[in-house]
Amino acid sequence: MKVAAPASLIRLTTLAVLATLALVAPAQAQNQPKPIDPNSPNNLRPTAQNNSLLSIEGGDRLMKEAEQAVAAQNYTQAAKKLQEARQVYNQLSNFYQELNSSFSGIDLRVSDSQREKARITAQKRDEATYQLALVHRAQNQPEFAVPLLVQIIKSQSPTRELGKKAYQQLFELGFVDAPYPRQGGSSSSSQK
Repeated sequence: MKVAAPASLIRLTTLAVLATLALVAPAQAQNQPKPIDPNSPNNLRPTAQNNSLLSIEGGDRLMKEAEQAVAAQNYTQAAKKLQEARQVYNQLSNFYQELNSSFSGIDLRVSDSQREKARITAQKRDEATYQLALVHRAQNQPEFAVPLLVQIIKSQSPTRELGKKAYQQLFELGFVDAPYPRQGGSSSSSQK
């Protein structure tokens, strides 16, 4: 009987080792680097940035799809694509601005590069917002167009071209009653 005890102990130990290996092997396999599949939609390598939705090119693609939807008079689809483009450009602008702030005082070259990207994506966001406001106007939904137009003026300033166009839309909608810029040159508040 004393011989049987070590044999059963060896069998139990062997089973325990095999069970442990069976549990550890899949975990180790998951941690092993896998070959990169260039066709994978979840491939987020920098070289795949042009295919990523969270990129300037991704926002531009959405804008083009919205333009095609407008041409086909599919305003619901156009509004959806423009809203998505606005979100992409806004996220990018915020991320680039955060990177700009992080590198400010550390590396001027990197900081300036990120500030310029933040400016470009903010401009694209405002252009998408303007197009979305126009789509809402085409759908006779001024209650959706007005807040977007006001956002553009706040972002762009009424003196820049897109800000002027947004204000003109507000004027045409009857939301504001004073034209801008005034006819005759000056836009001073002292003139009436």
